[in-house]
Amino acid sequence: MKDTDIKRLLYAHLLCIFSIILSIFIPSVFLENFSILETHLMWLCICSVFVTAVNLVLYLVVKPNISSKRNSLSHKVTRILKCCIYFLMSCFSFHVIFVLYGAPLIELVLETFSFAILLSTFTTVPCLCLLGPNIKAWLRVFSRNGVTSIWENSLQITTISSFVGAWLGAFPIPLDWERPWQVWPISCTLGATFGYVAGLVISPLWIYWNRKQLTYKNN
Repeated sequence: MKDTDIKRLLYAHLLCIFSIILSIFIPSVFLENFSILETHLMWLCICSVFVTAVNLVLYLVVKPNISSKRNSLSHKVTRILKCCIYFLMSCFSFHVIFVLYGAPLIELVLETFSFAILLSTFTTVPCLCLLGPNIKAWLRVFSRNGVTSIWENSLQITTISSFVGAWLGAFPIPLDWERPWQVWPISCTLGATFGYVAGLVISPLWIYWNRKQLTYKNN
């Protein structure tokens, strides 16, 4: 494993973190009274767009070259359509899971679905960019000893940390603190965002510290 690969991973993750920071500060320049709490729905949409855009740019820069047959226009169109379908399926699946775990069924439907979009942006979009619409590859990466590169290793960490952050963010909701950020789904979205950022920071550091012990099948 080369240190240059780890540096590329770190720079890519810093760009993802920067996209979240931009989603907080750039809209406040153009929109009055914009804030994460007061205009939470708008921020969810903007953050999802920013993070998705950065992931797509990184995909174009980092993705290894594929064969000319797979690089055909028809293959690209099919791949894009499949990715869109997978993303929508992910959003609807998360929405159903949130309702099963206690989110309002009828009230705050837009808020719940926006949270589902955000969590899909943190988890499904990087998987689609790195692995494509390939369920077998997803199962391989998230199985024990299934990763074949540091990018897949970091994908494991960021995805799990996003889920854990969203789960931890649900704990303050039933408490009677009467804080504005306890309104559904603000604490969960903030938890998912902090978890995602934590994963982006931790994964390159963890890979660097364990680089001598890490071995991949393609190395």
